[in-house]
Amino acid sequence: VYIVTGFIGSGKSTLLNILGLVDSQTTGAYYIKGQNVSTLIKSKPHLLRNRLFGFIFQYFALLNQYTVLENIMLPLTYRKSSHKERLEESLFYLNKVGLSEHKNKKINKLSGGQQQRVAIARALVNEPQVLLLDEPLGALDLKLRKEMQLELKKIQKRLGITFIFVTHDQEEALTMSDTIVVMNKGVIQQMGSPEDIYNEPANAFVADFIGESNILTGVMLE
Repeated sequence: VYIVTGFIGSGKSTLLNILGLVDSQTTGAYYIKGQNVSTLIKSKPHLLRNRLFGFIFQYFALLNQYTVLENIMLPLTYRKSSHKERLEESLFYLNKVGLSEHKNKKINKLSGGQQQRVAIARALVNEPQVLLLDEPLGALDLKLRKEMQLELKKIQKRLGITFIFVTHDQEEALTMSDTIVVMNKGVIQQMGSPEDIYNEPANAFVADFIGESNILTGVMLE
């Protein structure tokens, strides 16, 4: 799990949109597996995006008029898969997120945490290599948010795919991440493990952002 964190307006969501091919960078180059994305995107952009990335946003954009199963099947409908394939794959991921018994319920009959898991299953049904999550727990209350932090970590370990997770919550970043990327004004300040970021911040901004630290002006002699 990679966590991208920083204050609001630091460029976290913009970076996520560029990674997911929703937006493009104004300068520099973006490579996937050694290939320049600007070249790849000109060929089959939708196919490339769907194969590589799944998206989950703060507001899950689930369709209340559909059942849980129908919501998860929706991406496969656009892929023009057969009904049998759609059903089998959707049930597989529904089971992965632990909601098989709720497959025929309407979305508005689910709790916030259950809706979160439906959104995860819908994002995963296309079998992306990377799951991009833009502050997906921001709309949840504190207790449910804590529960879903642990639940997302369990799901990531079970599925074994890369999660790139944007949050401005320092505690969430430290709790969920294997690697943290701290940003400020569109610039990466430090990238490393939670322990490295907390114990050895690269500069005063990271030290102040990540923890309740005492920052002293001085010169380290050794």
